[in-house]
Amino acid sequence: MARNTIVALLLLVVTVFASACSNTSTEIVAKQDKIKLTEDEKIPYIGFVLDTLADERWYKDKALFEEQVKSLGGKVKTLAANGLSDVQYKQAQLLIDEGVDVLVVVPQNAEEASKIVELAHEHNVKVISYDRLITKADVDYYISFDNEKVGELQAQEIVKNVSKGNFAYIGGAETDNNAILFRKGAMSVLQPLIDKGDIKLVYDKYTDDWNPDIAQSNMQDALKTSSDNINAIVAANDGTAGGVISALTSAGLAGKVPVSGQDAELNGVKRIVAGTQTMTVYKSINLIAKQAAEMAVKVAKGEEIETSTTVDNNQIKVPSNLLEPIPVTKENIEGTIIKEGYLTKEEIYTK
Repeated sequence: MARNTIVALLLLVVTVFASACSNTSTEIVAKQDKIKLTEDEKIPYIGFVLDTLADERWYKDKALFEEQVKSLGGKVKTLAANGLSDVQYKQAQLLIDEGVDVLVVVPQNAEEASKIVELAHEHNVKVISYDRLITKADVDYYISFDNEKVGELQAQEIVKNVSKGNFAYIGGAETDNNAILFRKGAMSVLQPLIDKGDIKLVYDKYTDDWNPDIAQSNMQDALKTSSDNINAIVAANDGTAGGVISALTSAGLAGKVPVSGQDAELNGVKRIVAGTQTMTVYKSINLIAKQAAEMAVKVAKGEEIETSTTVDNNQIKVPSNLLEPIPVTKENIEGTIIKEGYLTKEEIYTK
């Protein structure tokens, strides 16, 4: 019995010791998980989470934002979700686990991205909504353009060309709050003319995932249902405009029907020069990327942030800075996007 008691005591000591070692090991791992993955923990670490890099403009945002963060002494890591909301959440989670101080998010889905905000705040990480607004969440800051104004500029330019007849609206992704704002702005111009009887809106549809192929299919449907009798088209961006113009080309109508756009993408600007697209809206990527980077670094350092307005995201009024969009037509390409260095004359005019 004495021997059995000694063995039992020895087993107890070993078990307690092993448990203590295990707990210590777990604590070490936990501490390691919380370490900021930078050479110096004082360096601001910014996570930039993009919806996609499928569109040309987001490459420019990425490059300019990263360059500005680094010039301000910070570190930045960018991840793109390829248009998948669940992937974007996991990428945000990864960056939070890596110890970022701030997340700058271009939401794939405005409402779904509220989960990213909740997760970030659980880990004391601030969130800046970039260009697209995250809805139904306590977003810390929002930086974008006056997106209703974008829609107004699109419709105004189209109405300058055609003020009567059958109009089609080819919108962006309904899951993107900006697409809703673009349409709202456009309708503020079109609705009075619709009420007056000058314009008939014969087709009005959003475009899933901003996909140009879907925009083309929507435009083909619009042409079919109207027997090709469409006099003007408000397209929400250059990608959807490209799809629209492909459909118009097949119908022999490219260049005969005014089409709007947005983002001043190279292909869109080339179409303006060629006469198949009427206009685009230039949102200075240089300006938004620079200001967003400056805001992110200041937030990481705990410095005071100045904002000019607030935007209601259906939960709170988010402190915001809204920049001015610029309409671009064939007449002012040189004085806008070329002057700012966004695109070069060689890029635009070389076939």
